[in-house]
Amino acid sequence: MAVSKAKKQEMLAEVQEMFKEGKSVFFADFKGLSVGAVQAIRRELRANKVGYKVAKKTLIRKAAQENGYNEIPRDVMEGSVAMTVGYEDPIAPARLLKSLAKTHEKLALLGGLFDGKVLSGKEALEYASLPGKEELLAKLVYMMKSPIQGFHGNLHGLLSKFVRTLDAVAKRAA
Repeated sequence: MAVSKAKKQEMLAEVQEMFKEGKSVFFADFKGLSVGAVQAIRRELRANKVGYKVAKKTLIRKAAQENGYNEIPRDVMEGSVAMTVGYEDPIAPARLLKSLAKTHEKLALLGGLFDGKVLSGKEALEYASLPGKEELLAKLVYMMKSPIQGFHGNLHGLLSKFVRTLDAVAKRAA
């Protein structure tokens, strides 16, 4: 079905807006998925504040060029391509696509656009393997708390030994 020029302009504007608002864009191949599977994937992405859009590859390339990504390799935009946009967490789209690919075998992470760089499928999977923001903050707090906790344990042990020694001396004197 041919798409009118006005509809293409409208889709281009929508894709450009997604590029401007998003912190990252990751591409997925969804060929062979059932409509129900695609709807489930969209629901999961939407629940995690990740945008999802299927558009013509030429429109996606044009929007990418207007947002500073000059050349997207062919292997990143191969097959039936859907773009996912991370609005809050820039790694969330890649992480979600990787986890959803475990339940939907035909879903594949093709690559992405992140921090001014074009990522291959392999690089995008590496980014998807990174821990989330909350997990990194928890690790940071643990690392900051650990020396203090160790120091407290040493002081507490030293003081308790001292008190037990005084108690033993007091019992022996009585």
